[in-house]
Amino acid sequence: MNISFTRLAITTAVLAAMTATSAHAGGLERGGYNIDLLFDPSAYALEATTTYVNPQRDLKNARDTNPANGLGSNGLGGGSTSVRDTDSYWVPRVGIKAALGDSGIDCMADYSQPFGADLDPGRNWIGANDNTKTKIETDNYAVTCSYKWAMGPGKIRVIAGGFYQEVEGYKERLVAPNFYGTGNGIGRLDLKDNGWGGRVGLAYEIPEYAFLTSLVYNSEVKFDDIEGTIDLTEVTVPGPLGPAVPITFGKYAVTGEASVPQSLEYKIQTGIAPDWLAFGSIKWTDWSVLQSVGFCPATASPLTPCTSLDLLYRDGLTVTAGVGHKFNDQWSGALSLTWDRGTSTVINTQSDTWTLGTGVAYKPVENVEFRLAGAVGILTSGSSRSTTVNGVPFGDDVSYDYGNDVVTAVSTSLKVRF
Repeated sequence: MNISFTRLAITTAVLAAMTATSAHAGGLERGGYNIDLLFDPSAYALEATTTYVNPQRDLKNARDTNPANGLGSNGLGGGSTSVRDTDSYWVPRVGIKAALGDSGIDCMADYSQPFGADLDPGRNWIGANDNTKTKIETDNYAVTCSYKWAMGPGKIRVIAGGFYQEVEGYKERLVAPNFYGTGNGIGRLDLKDNGWGGRVGLAYEIPEYAFLTSLVYNSEVKFDDIEGTIDLTEVTVPGPLGPAVPITFGKYAVTGEASVPQSLEYKIQTGIAPDWLAFGSIKWTDWSVLQSVGFCPATASPLTPCTSLDLLYRDGLTVTAGVGHKFNDQWSGALSLTWDRGTSTVINTQSDTWTLGTGVAYKPVENVEFRLAGAVGILTSGSSRSTTVNGVPFGDDVSYDYGNDVVTAVSTSLKVRF
């Protein structure tokens, strides 16, 4: 048996399964950071992956907290009490890895979209004053290197790297009812910024036993100067003289600050029998750093108010376990189970998630590999209610319940070694 090839063949199927299951996790995570390509034993490798995720979170029993304020979808506290909250999305990743001769140094560069959000309940539900559409995207550009040397029966590897991250997004919600026919009452917040982060880690591998374990820390990315605008040009309210002389609003600049959280991830895999591999991982993510993110103009006023993105997250914890098997010299497969602890506390819909993932790897020739993976998961039930934190009310626009919903994902990738 060629042990090195067995490890490589099964590991690629394992990576396929884990890619699909990690594409919808707690907080704003869409797969997070991934440096598995760095451990590829070939001198050079190029990999491209894309994952389609379809979370089917449905809100039900929605209740307008204050129907008298005229902020339901019809301006009278009305609207549907059930709605599909989530939208599907794609998660791309491209990376290249190179070994620097016989120095023991490996480096990889990659592009990914590790975090994001895509909510689209629309304007015809009773909670339109809370959210009609939210979209957040991140673009991450990273370089990671490692240095390895012999220690005992295997090799130890020290890992370090950095990444540049851009964030951009918007949120729309019903700010005022459209009683006057001069606007739809929708206000929109746009935002963007960029920041830097870094990572360090340690790994140990024994190729003879298909053993690999790693511990990697990713720093937070601070967005200290988020620039954006609040657009209230579609908002009209009665003036001091009544509806005949309404007050109109405009578009103005706002600033804010937030952070993408730090994380710590431990992974392990090992051969357990000829052509069989067991693997697992546990990851902590500091999502509690995101509570309420405020956005204000230089001078707030009744015509230029502040706004906020209210999350009230707690820390995330993700645990994965699975097995992989080599069927022959061309085909291998893997099966995994992932539990992700929900990051929502009293408001929002980020509950616990259980995901079953499977992946296959096909190697038609020595240096080319195709991977296909799928995942199906359960988004567990819960509710969103109004609460008060340090004297500040949150979630007081609408309350709702949600049941056990389904999330599915499909991932494909191509790797070329040379």
